[in-house]
Amino acid sequence: MNCIITGASKGLGKAIAEKFAAGGYDLYLCSRSEQALLTTKKELGTRFPGVAIHTKAFDLSKREEAFSFGQWLLDSGVAVDILVNNAGQFIPGSVHNEDEGALEQMMAVNLYSAYHLTRRLLPAMIGQRSGHIFNMCSVASFRAYPNGGAYSISKHALSGFSANLREEMKPYGIKVTSVYPGAAYTDSWAGSGIDPQRIMEAADVAEMIYAASRLSPQATVEEILLRPQLGDL
Repeated sequence: MNCIITGASKGLGKAIAEKFAAGGYDLYLCSRSEQALLTTKKELGTRFPGVAIHTKAFDLSKREEAFSFGQWLLDSGVAVDILVNNAGQFIPGSVHNEDEGALEQMMAVNLYSAYHLTRRLLPAMIGQRSGHIFNMCSVASFRAYPNGGAYSISKHALSGFSANLREEMKPYGIKVTSVYPGAAYTDSWAGSGIDPQRIMEAADVAEMIYAASRLSPQATVEEILLRPQLGDL
């Protein structure tokens, strides 16, 4: 079984990779940084020596690179069992004062990356009549908050894409799950002053995604919503 994860060199993507590697899945990991990918590959390879780990650096915010990553997978003969569209970026700001181009950047990274990669892989998935796509949305997908701006807009759009894809893929045996995590502690929170005990662990999100992937073909978890026990920050 194969698990493809974007934005996989750190944070939630890395935690998801760890969980699926522990489950015996071969990994196909992508992020923008080749060096970060190699570091992650070495670490996971040491912990899970029986798992094949393949990495390729692409900037999926660029349509042609998203297609190139998809083509690399297809040329490698990879059966797309699990696809986790996790590539993402956060630029703080509000609609009235965020930097020019923030919306375009957020849409490219948070929506178009998933859209273009998924489109490239869908014909093969439809042909095999199986596979499970997880789209990493956010609680920001349906709840506006201060300083969320273009990020929240892009995550609303990703949620819409995911819901639409779920309906389209029903006849082909392909599952689609929208994942809505609240704050989970990753390297991006380091130095922020946030108590790690106040928010979730990245492994919590990975656990739920893995559990959802283990159901019978007759069952689909359409949405996963996780929040810190004390609620959003």
